[in-house]
Amino acid sequence: MTPRPAPPEPGALAAKVRTMAPSMTRSMQRVAETVAGDPAGCAALTVTGLAERTGTSEATVVRTARLLGYPGYRDLRLALAGLAAQQASGAAPAVTADISVDDPLSEVVAKLTQDERQTLSDTAGALDLGQLEASVAALATARRIDVYGIGASSLVAQDLAQKLLRIGLIAHAHSDPHLAVTNAVQLRAGDVAVAITHSGRTVDVIEPLQAAFDHGATTVAITGRPDGEVTHYADHVLTTSTARESELRPAAMSSRTSQLLVVDCLFIGVAQRTYESAAPALHASYEALAHRHSPRER
Repeated sequence: MTPRPAPPEPGALAAKVRTMAPSMTRSMQRVAETVAGDPAGCAALTVTGLAERTGTSEATVVRTARLLGYPGYRDLRLALAGLAAQQASGAAPAVTADISVDDPLSEVVAKLTQDERQTLSDTAGALDLGQLEASVAALATARRIDVYGIGASSLVAQDLAQKLLRIGLIAHAHSDPHLAVTNAVQLRAGDVAVAITHSGRTVDVIEPLQAAFDHGATTVAITGRPDGEVTHYADHVLTTSTARESELRPAAMSSRTSQLLVVDCLFIGVAQRTYESAAPALHASYEALAHRHSPRER
């Protein structure tokens, strides 16, 4: 029998809520946002009391607890009590980066810094380590690796491919959708395809991933929507933070931070597993480029 995954730690509850809320029903969102916003008050409530406070039903409360990773409402209450204790000990409250057009640059820097920290914390808290380990294992032994991303996600795709190339793996990033598909149909078992899409519904990323999946390659999706269409063709799903967007900072910008964290985790994991070959390859790449970073002799 497969063991049940451990419930999220109390400190990861808020991150889990932010990640899962977009895929919840409105009634479940009310429950999730209420417990994350007032853990101390909700920890004192029975399942009936929380249902009454949120204007939902006991069944909705229990379903929300399970969707957040807890076996039942009792386990969620324990996590809420733990989170309330952490907050009472002096931990800094979460702050959102609502940047206005007339904010001074000092305020912009402060707000963006806090937002980046929150995004990284949320992503780390919600990341499924089992899925990460499986993705690392597949990449470390891959014959060939294709990475797909469009727009802002294409920058992250290029970052991952370049990192893997520098440790001796055959990896290519494809931002042209036609080229991505024509390459994807050449993949086979033993190859890996990675799709990066914040929304989880970018057609130009989903199509090549589906082609790779259909041809037997191992597929990985890095997405902010674990219920998105891209996950239908992914053997492994790595969820990123769904940071709240604003007029001056759209989702494409805020999502890149969490995507880069996941990419770095993948790269370090692969480099650790392949250290005997990765270290010499990385050293060779440094040596090959060293002269470009030194003053030329006249």
